[in-house]
Amino acid sequence: MTRLLSHPAPHRVPRLARAGLCQPVAGVLTDRMDDVVVAETAARMAAARRAPLLLIAVMPPHIARSPLGPASPSVRAVLARVMSKVGALHIGYIPEVFHLPAGNGSRLAAAKELLALATRHRAPDLVAARRGPHGLDAFTLIEAAALRGGPHVHAAAPAAWIPLRRSPSSGTPAGDLPASRRGNVAR
Repeated sequence: MTRLLSHPAPHRVPRLARAGLCQPVAGVLTDRMDDVVVAETAARMAAARRAPLLLIAVMPPHIARSPLGPASPSVRAVLARVMSKVGALHIGYIPEVFHLPAGNGSRLAAAKELLALATRHRAPDLVAARRGPHGLDAFTLIEAAALRGGPHVHAAAPAAWIPLRRSPSSGTPAGDLPASRRGNVAR
């Protein structure tokens, strides 16, 4: 008699050791305006995979390395800017700190170190902003990943600029100004 397909064979039960190896999606936070877009993109990818989010805060080399950890005030300030967007998805996150190398190294030196950090956490995907500090923009990370091997790097587009609008209580729509305030407008 053959076993029914609805009842799995005993050897197909997942092993507990493999279940504990999570593969987070990494997001590179460089203390810029694009961090929110990077964190949102990485969080959406992590939520789709039901994986945690690895948030890598990049710190400049002039900040002391010894007391700086994921719980330090400067790292928490970088993470706090994006947590309102990430927290709404109810996914776990892993804070991590990356120190930019001191001195003028090659363009790919910082990118290779950042990719090594993401690889240590077993992150298969890394999201970075198109523009970033020296050696940490998405295109340099893509080049370093192609040369060295490592996670797939995704470029997050910068946030679109939205002009300020008038409040609805002012009585005029956003584009309509009174004739006295229009200035020299061709009619």
